[in-house]
Amino acid sequence: MSAVLDDMDSRPGSTASLLRTIIGLYLREAGGWMSSARLVDLMEAVGTPAALTRTSLTRLRKKGVLDAETRDGVAGYAVGARARHMLERGDRRIHQPRAMGPEDPWCLVSFTVPESERGLRHQLRRRLHWIGCGTVGPGLWICPDYLRAEAGEILEDLGLRGAAVLFTTGTPQVQGPLREAVAGWWDLDDLATLHRGFLESQRGVPDQPPADAAAAFASYVRCIDSWRIIPYVDPGLPAGCLPEGWPGAASSVRFLELRDAYRPAALAFVHAVTGEQANPALAGNHD
Repeated sequence: MSAVLDDMDSRPGSTASLLRTIIGLYLREAGGWMSSARLVDLMEAVGTPAALTRTSLTRLRKKGVLDAETRDGVAGYAVGARARHMLERGDRRIHQPRAMGPEDPWCLVSFTVPESERGLRHQLRRRLHWIGCGTVGPGLWICPDYLRAEAGEILEDLGLRGAAVLFTTGTPQVQGPLREAVAGWWDLDDLATLHRGFLESQRGVPDQPPADAAAAFASYVRCIDSWRIIPYVDPGLPAGCLPEGWPGAASSVRFLELRDAYRPAALAFVHAVTGEQANPALAGNHD
C-alpha cells in the first residue's frame, strides 16, 4: 500500500491521524527532521500519551512516511522520500479548497482491468474514490478536470496507465437533470455528513485563539485534522449539481477562518517547543 493511500486510512482524531497532521504541518519547516522527544512533546500538547506517540512513530517508519535518523547524537525522524509528494499534495488540497464553476471542464477516466488483476482493479477504484472521483459505471469514473493529474499519477503508480484513457469533456449530457445524475455518481449524503461533522466539531471553538499558546496549538491541530480528509473525498462539484442547503461552502469558510486565526499562535508554540525562533513571515505562509 502506498503512502498516498495510507494517508487517507487514518481516522481523524486518532493518534495516527494527529501525528500525521503535525508531521505535515511542521516537520518539513523544521528542516525535514525533528527529534523524537519534540514530536512526543507536540503530541502531548494535543492530549496524546507518549507511549501511543512512540508506537505510531514506529508504524509510520515501517510504512515509509518517516525515516529514523539520528543527528548530533539525537534520535529523531525525517520525512520519508515516498511521503514528500504526499505531503505536498496535502498542502494543496487542505489549504486551498477548490470548487468547479458551472462551465468548468470535467475529466472522464475509462479503464479496463482484467479479472486476473482484480486486486489492482480494487486498488484503482479505491484510490480514485479517495481523490474525489465519482462512479458513472464500473470502468468509467468522473471528476473535475483539475483532478486529472492526480488520477494519472494513481494509474502510473499502479502500473495501469496503459489500461486507461483520460478524456476532458464539457458538461455531461444526461437524461433528466444533471443534479440527479451527480447524486448517483457520488454519495452526497456521506459528503454532507462529513461537512456537518466538521462544522459541529468546531462549533465551540472561539473565533480567536486563547492566550494559552499550547491550547491554541491543540485547537489548530485538531481543526486541521478534522478537516484534512474532506477536501480529498469532496471534489468541489458545481453548486448547481448539489442539493439545496449544501453545507460545503459553510464548512470551507469556517475552516479558513479558524486556520488563519490560529496558525500564527500555533506556529509560535511549535518554535517554543523546538527551540527555534518564530518567523512571522512563515506563520502567515505555512501552506
